[in-house]
Amino acid sequence: MLYLDIPTANDYADLAAWRGDIGVSLFLPTTPVTLDTDADRIQLKNLAKEAISQLEAAGADKRRVGPLAEELDDLVDDDDFWRYQAKGLVIFATPDNLRTYRVPNTLEPMVKVSDRFHLKPLLRSTSFCNAGYVLALADGSVRLVEVSGDLPAVAVPVSGMPTDAASSVGKASIATRSYSGRIGGSEGKKVRLRQYARQVDAALRGLLAGSGLPLVLAAVEGLGAIYRSVNTYPHLVAQGIEGNPERLSDAELATAAREVFDALHQSQIADWQDLYRARLNEDRATSDLVRAARAATYGAVGSLLVDMDQAVHGTVDETDGRVVFAESAGADSYGVADEVARRVLGSGGQVLAVRAADMPEPGQPVAAILRWAL
Repeated sequence: MLYLDIPTANDYADLAAWRGDIGVSLFLPTTPVTLDTDADRIQLKNLAKEAISQLEAAGADKRRVGPLAEELDDLVDDDDFWRYQAKGLVIFATPDNLRTYRVPNTLEPMVKVSDRFHLKPLLRSTSFCNAGYVLALADGSVRLVEVSGDLPAVAVPVSGMPTDAASSVGKASIATRSYSGRIGGSEGKKVRLRQYARQVDAALRGLLAGSGLPLVLAAVEGLGAIYRSVNTYPHLVAQGIEGNPERLSDAELATAAREVFDALHQSQIADWQDLYRARLNEDRATSDLVRAARAATYGAVGSLLVDMDQAVHGTVDETDGRVVFAESAGADSYGVADEVARRVLGSGGQVLAVRAADMPEPGQPVAAILRWAL
């Protein structure tokens, strides 16, 4: 099972606003297989050493570097922490605090040292991840299947989940000819199924609350429509898996769900690119990093697409957005595109982290849709 800590909008706002003398951002791939986490610990230890080396080279106060190194060493040695992991681990560390996020995406190992946190790889976990859940719902059974990018599908036990429609309403069968008010016949069956669906939704609420992962519904048409009418989870995907899910294995449901995830992502990107091209004609879009930095500084960027893998080093002036590029990463510079994303988030804009192939202008690290011409 993947153990996830998907950041909320408030988390992003807090991380984006943080400034301090020492901020270390660490990213590494991990495995949810507990017996294989030794290699992950070793990688974190190596990344931590690299961060400390960068700080020492920059002349950071040793009295501040020491507590940070101790926090990272403690995390490496925390057996309970490593027992529950996902596909990627993000660590934001200062001499005073350490925050971790377990994400469903496999991350490239990376170290960033600056006076602020590097957020771009973390943004990918909320922009798109090939992970989520399938709710396989039928009259006679219900199960929740966890789907991740390259791990086998797993049926997840859910506390309070009913086993079937009839037992959920205390009946031997939901198809009865006897009437009590409108409870009977085909209309009565719909009433019972809606009660069943509400119980399923209530059981899922505690498990899925705050996860942000997509939920794909696998059900026959009639029951599927009933469940959607009572669903309270905001990330239930409009596209479902048709047919009786009792005839599909967990693996088959996961295969179908991954196709839904891919289609959802491609639709989102296609819609974004269509709007971007329309705004270009109105001088309200740009893929120029310098112009995007200036616009983000003035709160003019409504939505930003950022290449999660391309690094452009430098600094962005706090008042006018002027960019000064640097030849390499260091404690006195940071990712310029990441800083643009941070300022967009700070002004209430949307940021999507994507692969290079999804950028509307090949080779550009950002593409911005502006709230007004600038």
